[in-house]
Amino acid sequence: MEFSKGHGTQNDFVVLPDLDVRLDLTVDRVTALCDRQRGIGADGVLRVARAGALLDAGVLTEIPDGIAADDWFMDYRNADGSIAEMCGNGVRVFAHYLAAKGLETRDRYVVGSRGGARPVIVHAAGPVDGEVTVAMGHVRELGPSTATIAGGAYPGIGIDVGNPHLACVDPNLTAEALTKLDLSVSPGFDPELFPHGVNVEILTPLDADGAVDMRVYERGVGETRSCGTGTVATAAAALVHQGFDIQEDTGQVLVRVPGGQVTVALANGAATLRGPSVLVATGHLAAAWWDSL
Repeated sequence: MEFSKGHGTQNDFVVLPDLDVRLDLTVDRVTALCDRQRGIGADGVLRVARAGALLDAGVLTEIPDGIAADDWFMDYRNADGSIAEMCGNGVRVFAHYLAAKGLETRDRYVVGSRGGARPVIVHAAGPVDGEVTVAMGHVRELGPSTATIAGGAYPGIGIDVGNPHLACVDPNLTAEALTKLDLSVSPGFDPELFPHGVNVEILTPLDADGAVDMRVYERGVGETRSCGTGTVATAAAALVHQGFDIQEDTGQVLVRVPGGQVTVALANGAATLRGPSVLVATGHLAAAWWDSL
């Protein structure tokens, strides 16, 4: 079995080309693959296939609106084996991989996800380095809520970006203080507002240059060095904190994460995410190891 390893601002993935959809991605296999001691190590797994092939194989029960059967589809699994709706960093790595491997020659097309259609623009796609813009779809406010971290309460805003987020702007938080925050334990949240769990972002307020610093705790993974949908939720929360109406106003935010930085633009309730992708390696999994799982 061939695999590739890539990351977007150090949010890393194992990429599995499976055009015939023959792989059985069980929870045990995904968790072992993502384990950093007994597997390759990653925040998640990206299966590469067409939407129609995934539907025919029963991986998808239906193809989401806006996605054609012959569109590429990012079948994304979290490190704990759970299925996730979307991953902005993952889409960039996915699109970069398709171009680098010669599977896709267009620089503008649609990548399907369980969160919906995600049009991409591939600006660069070398064998190692790439840069991709992803249309992240509509951003919707879910209302105020609070995260609890290390005994402290952090008021925030629920944001839906195809998956749920709780983005908490602390007006007194500095970039230095943010690095010292303990995110080793899952933050507390309101299960009534987020019955399927939530990604939690803690961020500084917008600075004079239109930038924020952010850290994220991803459901099913733990703290990661970046989260694409999380950077969109972060930008939306930062703008709302400054009095913007994200459904009507236009704004752009540079989001700095431990793994790098990306640019998020919002206009009329929709977001785009532009940032880097790096393909680190390609190799083969041992069949006996995979079968033993």
